[in-house]
Amino acid sequence: MATVDFGLMLRPNDPGHSLQELMAYNRRCIETLRAGFSTLWLEDHLQVGNTDQLECFTTLTYLAALYPQFRMGTLVLSQSYRNPALLAKMAANVQTLTGGRLILGLGAGWKEDEYTAYGYSFPSTGTRIDQLEEAIQLIRALWTQEPATFEGQHYMLRNAYCTPQPSPMIPLLIGGGGEQRTLAIVARYADWWNFNSCTVEEYAAKLAVLRQHCERVGRNPDEIQLTYLGTLSVAEDPAQVLHHPQKHYIAGNATEVLQELEQFSTLGVRHFMFRIPNVETLAHFVAHVVPHFQER
Repeated sequence: MATVDFGLMLRPNDPGHSLQELMAYNRRCIETLRAGFSTLWLEDHLQVGNTDQLECFTTLTYLAALYPQFRMGTLVLSQSYRNPALLAKMAANVQTLTGGRLILGLGAGWKEDEYTAYGYSFPSTGTRIDQLEEAIQLIRALWTQEPATFEGQHYMLRNAYCTPQPSPMIPLLIGGGGEQRTLAIVARYADWWNFNSCTVEEYAAKLAVLRQHCERVGRNPDEIQLTYLGTLSVAEDPAQVLHHPQKHYIAGNATEVLQELEQFSTLGVRHFMFRIPNVETLAHFVAHVVPHFQER
């Protein structure tokens, strides 16, 4: 059977707690992980009111040095927040320094209040998706061409060098499920695809659309690694299992969680990233669910 492994989405903020307390919590979570977990992830936000907030890329760079047993991923960077040429250079540098442990996740960006607070313009969704596609093209050009030149409507390069270029090549993850534009971009450019917080049936429907886009551009969909991000709540006491009224959680006792993950795996999902409510949930998952996938 196909290999399945797991990643941990770190907590980027913790209202009412200091940055030091937040990092201590994340360290406890990381130290709870065992075989079967291969990645650490952080989302890309700049502020949540006046709560201490971890910046994604610098934090993962720091953690990459502390925990060399893990690959590090961004889930996902807003393409608007960093000049894509500089981001390409930063990513190539981290890839070199870590011995090839970066996964670069990119998205179009969405959080308007954050854009406004930090002085970024917030164009239409269509424009932000156009910018995302150009950013991907520009980044790939810098990673593969010497020198690189790119002329787009939003971004450009002129005889630019990104040396050392990443080796091995950095996997590019694109997150989202927009059926007209986002999944078309996934089909053309992504090494990994992520969709989140949905049921197996919803994921299967999005995957079917992605495969249609792959067919249109002549790409084998099996070249794209399928991933899933969800919130995990696993406990043997039903009273301790959390659910959300609008968002799907991977929730239940160990057997129920295992069965749902197997259904995603049947669709082709090979890597699961989880947000967790507390360390106890993670420890229970590590002890009672992960070993099943190792035995496979």
